[in-house]
Amino acid sequence: MISITTLFLVKLSPIATRKSVVIEINQLIPNFNFINAIHPSVIIGKNVKIGVGSVFMAGVIINNDSNIGDHCFIATKSSIDHDSTLGNYSSLSPGVTTGGRVVIGETTAIGIGASILHYISIGKECVIGGGALVNKNIEDNYLAYGVPIQKVKERSSEEKYL
Repeated sequence: MISITTLFLVKLSPIATRKSVVIEINQLIPNFNFINAIHPSVIIGKNVKIGVGSVFMAGVIINNDSNIGDHCFIATKSSIDHDSTLGNYSSLSPGVTTGGRVVIGETTAIGIGASILHYISIGKECVIGGGALVNKNIEDNYLAYGVPIQKVKERSSEEKYL
């Protein structure tokens, strides 16, 4: 039997572990109903689509017409502006701010306090360092950080991001 504790551990673990645990649960229990855990202080705008199995911590704001994928983690006081997309299994650390029409790919981790300007795309399997100013697009599988952001190196999906 899968407990609520197990479900929260899935959210708080590294992305690769979270994804593999979800896959394992789906194999063991094909119709398992993952729930979303959304703090009561979260503000969700009109026409926002939210997948399954996500966790939104206190003070999160998700503005109109945004799409949040499955099994995402959005930490305290993060803000996703209008018409933005957060891919499956992606995570925003505390205090992340996005502009409008931002696209963040699947299994990407955005570090604490990062800011992402309007119309920016960040690929899948990326890690964006804490405090970064993302003012240009970042392709799949990159580690990037800095003010302004700089691509530091390509990374594989097996690499730890912390």
